[in-house]
Amino acid sequence: MKVLKFKTNIQCSNCLAKVTPKLNEQSGIDSWNVDLQDPERTLTVETENLEPDDIKKAVLKAGFIANVK
Repeated sequence: MKVLKFKTNIQCSNCLAKVTPKLNEQSGIDSWNVDLQDPERTLTVETENLEPDDIKKAVLKAGFIANVK
């Protein structure tokens, strides 16, 4: 299992509500979480086979940016 971490511009629970469907529909994600308390709004994704670009594209579909940490 790989753990991928991203700095995002997801700022609040409303933002989180917009990105949730995109990450949930992305096959290959075992679990994910956004730490809204972290100044970098860190997105942590657990996956077996996805690459960072796959996650970045899913987040971008919701209108947000995710950069690999």
